[in-house]
Amino acid sequence: PLLAAAIRHSCCNPLSMGYVRDLVQRRIPGVYVLSLRVGSSLVQDVENSFFMNVNDQVREVCSQLAKDPHLKGGYNAMGFSQGGQFLRAVAQRCPSPPMFNLISVGGQHQGVYGFPRCPGESSQICDWIRKMLDLGAYTQAVQEHLVQAQYWHDPLKEEDYRKKSIFLADINQERSINETYKKNLMALKKFVMVKFLNDTMVDPPISEWFGFYKSGQAKDTIPLKETLLYKEDRLGLQQMDKAGKLVFLGVEGDHLHFTEEWFYTHILPFLQ
Repeated sequence: PLLAAAIRHSCCNPLSMGYVRDLVQRRIPGVYVLSLRVGSSLVQDVENSFFMNVNDQVREVCSQLAKDPHLKGGYNAMGFSQGGQFLRAVAQRCPSPPMFNLISVGGQHQGVYGFPRCPGESSQICDWIRKMLDLGAYTQAVQEHLVQAQYWHDPLKEEDYRKKSIFLADINQERSINETYKKNLMALKKFVMVKFLNDTMVDPPISEWFGFYKSGQAKDTIPLKETLLYKEDRLGLQQMDKAGKLVFLGVEGDHLHFTEEWFYTHILPFLQ
């Protein structure tokens, strides 16, 4: 079958779409790569990555994937930073065309509780985001209009998070068990999670491996296997783990900093 990859970047990415596409195409001749963009221009895509309801973004991406004839036999997906959890939502909600491997590069699967450092030139936007999150991450207005609030996970307010998070609490089965989400995620051949070992942008960094703060405090973290999500197997991650479908990769460096050599050695095999 024709090899196909769908890539979703995020607001916080020092790498351009083109750079990653070239990395892949250089080593897999003839591969079809779809760079997913939400909006009619790059500027709009960046704005949407801050301000557009994530559920609408996921619907839009599902529609792009379904309409692309190159992908109808299935594809591998790679998401950078928040693109990681957004593409996991695609895997759980849109099983057609089938996603084979999901590669999450620095995605925050248990959310974030902190916005320590902001990307690039957007420091004013970041100050504003911090203010909004402090004012009330779980108020309806902030939830609907601020992407980062939609995966904000406050370990001191677990009840608020469970009830009011319009995106992350849903895909993480916090309110109820959607068996379809579970079945669709378990259909993946591999779910690869890359954690940056010197990450100064994601708080807590263990969220990149599906771990999080122990409930009720924001100091000690627990790995995926100690979370209720895993123990109760609400998403099928325990069964996937036992079947060898979960891959945890660690890479030295800050958020989204990796070398071409590392990419070719550790990531490329999952795209072939």
